[in-house]
Amino acid sequence: MSNTEALPLITPEAPETAAPCCPPLTERPMSPEEAETAARMFKALGDPVRLRLFSAVASHDGGEACVCDISDVGVSQPTVSHHLKKLKEAGLLTSERRGTWVYYRVEPAVLAAMGQLLGTR
Repeated sequence: MSNTEALPLITPEAPETAAPCCPPLTERPMSPEEAETAARMFKALGDPVRLRLFSAVASHDGGEACVCDISDVGVSQPTVSHHLKKLKEAGLLTSERRGTWVYYRVEPAVLAAMGQLLGTR
């Protein structure tokens, strides 16, 4: 059981509308809560395998990818599943089971929220 909280980027009720987690880094100093939220996102993306999986999903045709299409990242299938789970827990991916396969998606609003955090005004 994980003790991490999901980022408030994706809300289960409306995954297509993600709230920005934090203000742009150049706007003002972050509050402790905003820093915790952003740190969870960066921590999830701080692993090279997770970053490759996130990139594979984000760049896949149609904006979603079957796990069968993205699992060739140099680690075993259980390890791929572990990393995908961590990305989901961080609020960076959503998933949907279709038959025996799971499809992952990076919601456009998540990318927009990440871009806002790293952007400048």
